[in-house]
Amino acid sequence: MEAGISFTNDIIPILRVFDVQKLKEFYVDFLGFNVDWQHQIEENSPLYMQVSQQNCILHLSEHHGDASPGSTIRIKVQQILTLHQNLLAKNYKYARPGLEETPWGTTEITVHDPFGNKLIFYEGN
Repeated sequence: MEAGISFTNDIIPILRVFDVQKLKEFYVDFLGFNVDWQHQIEENSPLYMQVSQQNCILHLSEHHGDASPGSTIRIKVQQILTLHQNLLAKNYKYARPGLEETPWGTTEITVHDPFGNKLIFYEGN
């Protein structure tokens, strides 16, 4: 590694999405992310959006070629039991996630967005 180069842990995944209403229903209403900004070149062009919750930032894109549907990301959280209770309390029609204790020492919640992407929230290791 060349001297002076430093990598951070600030990684922002880009997930492919197809429907603005469904993405807001899932990411904002269900998961509780905030819309930070969104961009479209013109009214009927693909949307590019940033959502966040505390230090977790995601980019969501309708642009072909930005990402492939069916991606999986892992998001480390604290207080996963509280997150689980909050998600179940929302009574979201399309997801009733469970809790999984893994052999590698994590507790995990897996949810799938309406576009085939998998988000794994985990606590531990």
